[in-house]
Amino acid sequence: MILLTGATGTVGRLVAERLSGTGPLRLLTRYPHRVTLARPGIEVVRGDFDDPAGLRTALVGVRSCLLITANPLAPAQDRNFVAAARAAGVSQVVKLSAQAVTEPDAIDLITRWQRENERLLRASGLAWTFLRPRAFMSNTLGWARSIREEGVVRGLDGTARNASVDPRDIADVAVQALTAPEAHAGRAYALTGPVAITPSEQTEILGDLLHRPLKFMELTESQLLRGLLARHPEPMALALVESAARGRGGGKAQVEPDVQELLGRPGRGYREWATEHLTEFGG
Repeated sequence: MILLTGATGTVGRLVAERLSGTGPLRLLTRYPHRVTLARPGIEVVRGDFDDPAGLRTALVGVRSCLLITANPLAPAQDRNFVAAARAAGVSQVVKLSAQAVTEPDAIDLITRWQRENERLLRASGLAWTFLRPRAFMSNTLGWARSIREEGVVRGLDGTARNASVDPRDIADVAVQALTAPEAHAGRAYALTGPVAITPSEQTEILGDLLHRPLKFMELTESQLLRGLLARHPEPMALALVESAARGRGGGKAQVEPDVQELLGRPGRGYREWATEHLTEFGG
């Protein structure tokens, strides 16, 4: 039995699709009605990271699991899951983390939280595998409305390079780790795209695919913060601004070989990702 958390999210949903039909699969979610993957061999269970007893019940009979948490303001959630996994006799946890944890100058709230999550797993006695992606290419879906309505992309710095990764490549690596746990135990994978790309270049690619001119407009840090505060609690918004500002120095531009080595092919590029999602930008 493999258990997936985050099964309605960006990466978890893709992993569920890939594992469907390969063996018993349990999807843990707070919102079972949002799971659209209803197939034989898939069990959907309601669960919450803040409910330790419920987690222990959900993990009974599980060999490997994918752990995806998303709230740095709730640090007990990872602790609860790791404790429940130990109590249930789980063998392996594949944890979605972030490449920034390896960088000493990354000290924002989100990175510090992920470092602590990794420390918890290392000390747990469970076999672990860390997936450390750069920014998801899908993050640019946040531009979709302004592209559709104004033909504009807004961001902090149009020239900051980021080796962003297609979530499908993250999911493909996660499947490998979950289905061959012995081969991936104790490993941490840096997951990037094939090239480092700037927001201005992404904007140009989207405009080319949409056959319409798009403009990139740079924001100040205070302008970016105001926009983020409309969607996130203040500590999260400040951490996102801090992370974006750190990218200006090129610290997120390094392309790593792990995707190529694990999957036997180059990672997908931004143009390929954007082509697959063009309708969401108005194409």
